[in-house]
Amino acid sequence: MEGVTLGQLAARFGVLLRGDPDARVTGVATLENARRGSLTFLANSRYRRQLENTAATAVVLEPADLERCPVAALVDANPYAAYARIAAFLHPEPAVTAGVHASAVVDGRARIAASAEVGPLAVIAAGAEVGERAVIGAGCVLGEGVQIGADTRLAAQVTCYDRVRVGERCVIHSGVVLGADGFGIARDVDGWVKVPQLGGLRIGNDVEIGANTTIDRGAIDDTVIEDDVRLDNQVQIGHNVRIGAHTAIAGCVGISGSTTIGSNCMIGGAVGIAGHLEIADNVAILGLTLVSRSLNEPGTYSSSLPAAEVSQWRRTVARLRHLDELFDRVRRLEHGAGGPERERT
Repeated sequence: MEGVTLGQLAARFGVLLRGDPDARVTGVATLENARRGSLTFLANSRYRRQLENTAATAVVLEPADLERCPVAALVDANPYAAYARIAAFLHPEPAVTAGVHASAVVDGRARIAASAEVGPLAVIAAGAEVGERAVIGAGCVLGEGVQIGADTRLAAQVTCYDRVRVGERCVIHSGVVLGADGFGIARDVDGWVKVPQLGGLRIGNDVEIGANTTIDRGAIDDTVIEDDVRLDNQVQIGHNVRIGAHTAIAGCVGISGSTTIGSNCMIGGAVGIAGHLEIADNVAILGLTLVSRSLNEPGTYSSSLPAAEVSQWRRTVARLRHLDELFDRVRRLEHGAGGPERERT
């Protein structure tokens, strides 16, 4: 068995090793399904019961779980992050195959780095630039003036409209559409008038964008996605939105135009955010929340009701419909009794 030794991993990633430094691992697995040669991890207490029976060669875990571990351990205060780095090392991205596929269509005014890879049936328009060691997957379309930074990877069938700029070391998954027109329309007496979408889209470094996510170009100024933003699948980001660095957004979130989201935010799945709002730094929004006002202070926010048995849910909804009536009754009672002011005197 080849692979890498635990001693090498401990030294490379700065984690504490308990066990044989010469033991080798070749890949990763779950606690339950790991076998000899596997590396696994424990980062959620729900899976702690699986630890004592794991057949892995080594487990990445935090110090509090070390005594429960029956095999070798790589110990770190943040085991999930440590595991992620080790797993990426054990399972690296495929090497870049430099060159332009014969079936790709590349305008003579485009600039493609010699170390970049352009896949089959890709289309690259005039003025586009592809940086060193970048990968443009099969069937991708890069419009005029698009810029793709060094070491960025576009999976198959990514579409970049004109003048989109993508930074370095980004990962863009299949089906992503970058820089399409925002939903800009003006009401007139006889229907809708389209508002020209004249801005661009700027994406920073180390950004990952999940499959079938769409990010609109700006109406006048640019839409901006800052460094190290992580977007899940099927996220919709409207025109002139700005998302701060290190923010992570789960699947099926919709963000309306001209909203600014701060840095280090976490937004759960299926959240809806109205337009022209401000979300502060270090805000967490739980799944299915509707955000209709600005959130100006750090913290955790939620507006959703958890699932309930259907008859209980119907009773709850029926009561919600009477809240205004109940509020008016309470206000009349307080007024008749002299109100809260009399109670305090």
